[in-house]
Amino acid sequence: MTALSPAAAADRTGVSVDTLRYYEREGLIGPIRRSAGGRREYTEDDVFRIGLVTCFREAGLGIADLRGFVALLRAERPPRDRVSYLRERRAVLEQRVAALHRAMAVLDEKIAHYG
Repeated sequence: MTALSPAAAADRTGVSVDTLRYYEREGLIGPIRRSAGGRREYTEDDVFRIGLVTCFREAGLGIADLRGFVALLRAERPPRDRVSYLRERRAVLEQRVAALHRAMAVLDEKIAHYG
């Protein structure tokens, strides 16, 4: 199994080392394995989880939402519980997307009006 340094994991995931530490502190990833010298060593599974957390954050999910999902994963709940949780979050995102489309339409109207 390949072990990545914090810098390499940050590079692979596109987040900063500080963000990696923050995700770990918040319980969104990890626990991260440590070397004999106490240095963090990230696995491919960690990189996958970081990517998932980053994607959800970019989609606008808050830390509390992510904690809820991670709790479902760690509790080894049935997949239907995870699906239900994710569908609820998706519905909220759909509402936000619709609101953004409405705002863009207003902007387009103003651009056309002033342009």
